[in-house]
Amino acid sequence: MKKVTVVDIQRMKQEKKKIVTMTAYDFSMARIIDKAGVDIILIGDSGGRYLLGHEDNNSVTMDEMVLMARSVSRGAQQALVVADMPFMSYQVSREHALRNAGRLIQESGAQAVKLEVGATYAPTVEAVVQAGMPVMAHMGRTPMTTIGSDYRVATSIDEAEVMRDAEALEAAGAFALLLTGISAELAERITAQAKIPTIAGFGAGDRCDGQIGVTHGVVGFTLEELERPRAAYGPVALSLYEAAAQFSADVRAGKPVRSRQDQNVKENT
Repeated sequence: MKKVTVVDIQRMKQEKKKIVTMTAYDFSMARIIDKAGVDIILIGDSGGRYLLGHEDNNSVTMDEMVLMARSVSRGAQQALVVADMPFMSYQVSREHALRNAGRLIQESGAQAVKLEVGATYAPTVEAVVQAGMPVMAHMGRTPMTTIGSDYRVATSIDEAEVMRDAEALEAAGAFALLLTGISAELAERITAQAKIPTIAGFGAGDRCDGQIGVTHGVVGFTLEELERPRAAYGPVALSLYEAAAQFSADVRAGKPVRSRQDQNVKENT
């Protein structure tokens, strides 16, 4: 099985092949998503909320990101694995960014890192790339830059500034741009202008070179889905809830409960 590389992702733009990106935060989820044939698996800092129970993405630490990324890297046999640089892991200085990016790549086995940045951080992106670590640049209206507010809520945005960010980050050596919180029209303009692939996040429409899905939201793997199902490809949470509830009922009723492994052993004896 051929491992997807940064070069493969960039070639997909030239060949006009859509790039599929999904998030994962653990070994089992990564194995399943990888088998489905996605091109990129992102270990987002959103894992701080979905997997670790933090109140927001900015609370996740480098140690936690390394642990999640290591688990995903072990499970992903084909997809390109990209790990998020958490809040304050690269903002202090370029040297700080290099140390943390190096740690994330070396300790987790991820093939690239993602930074939420604009043109101001182009020198940091360039330094990380020159050190041999591919960078996906996350730009537009991003969670880290809207602390204390909901970045999904539409507010005014300087389109000319966003275009300058895209140009600067491409020039700095980013291999792809993840666009969130901007209009589909602006995302389309960036995609047409950029020589590197663009991935559409929230609000950026379907005219980029690819799209990303935050897996827990895509498949409905959240508690909220039990009360208000909204996931287009789920809800997985309901299946898990019903299975757990049935298992609990069988145990409390004194019924013998067999796992699939137990059944396989019985069939083979």
